[in-house]
Amino acid sequence: MFRFLLIRLSHALIALLVITILVFSLSHLSGNPIDAMLPDDATPQQIEELTTHLGLDRPIVVQYLTFLKNAAMGDFGDSLKWKGQTAAAVVLERLPATLKLGGFALFLSIVIAIPLGVLAAVHKNSFIDSFATAIALLGQSLPAFWLGIVLMWVFSVTLGWLPTSGLGGLSHMILPAIAMAWFQVAALTRLTRSAMLEVLDAEYVKLARVKGVPEAKVVWKHAFRNAAIVPLTYFGVLAGSLLTGSVVIETVFNWPGTGWLAITAIQGRDFPVVQTVVLFFAVLYLFANFLVDILYALVDPRIRVS
Repeated sequence: MFRFLLIRLSHALIALLVITILVFSLSHLSGNPIDAMLPDDATPQQIEELTTHLGLDRPIVVQYLTFLKNAAMGDFGDSLKWKGQTAAAVVLERLPATLKLGGFALFLSIVIAIPLGVLAAVHKNSFIDSFATAIALLGQSLPAFWLGIVLMWVFSVTLGWLPTSGLGGLSHMILPAIAMAWFQVAALTRLTRSAMLEVLDAEYVKLARVKGVPEAKVVWKHAFRNAAIVPLTYFGVLAGSLLTGSVVIETVFNWPGTGWLAITAIQGRDFPVVQTVVLFFAVLYLFANFLVDILYALVDPRIRVS
């Protein structure tokens, strides 16, 4: 198991290194940051001094190594839009809001999708199965931003039950979390249902029923435990996408998290903040997938000895 986790960790570090190269390259391809930091009437001397100060006159390899060193120390430079604050401080200030919303959306996805997928498989071709199929179809066909606007119009504007936007308590999270989780509920329900259908036809499940094992124990202990490896495969994508794919939903609901921050930073050409957001999202995504690898080893004993 240790060897398996060590290999997975090395893969995550290599992926993170590739991401830093892409972020560094894209920041240079997007234009000269000097143009965004100095006014149009800046003198050549001012341009030269700032270029030297930022190290942009050095070879590109040296610039990347400097960027990598600073990133490892948490130094991503100063924000251009939020004066007097570092890029890391700006992102860390908004990160808890994204984790709060993404965590709640992840909770809704698991609590709704897993039981629904299991029940749909156990009661195949029943009303529950048809309902789960309809949820899966609608969830994977409705755009998240459109669903968010419709939810806001129905439950906030028309009925007045929930607030339309802004950061707050549980009532402020319900609509954006549902809009974020809807697609993931659909995908996770389909995966759970298909995995359970395959396992329920296995010989050991039939044997457990012949022995008189209670149906609930057959379904949740014998069948679901072996079928869990399939939805678990999607869990890393699920957690990563909910935490990092909040850009659209946070913009629609004016939720002051890192997704909304990324849009604002792009509009203001705040390159340090954009770089920091992308790297933070990458770390969260890789961490979620590494956590899934650990869960693999716990669920499937064969991985522990690989």
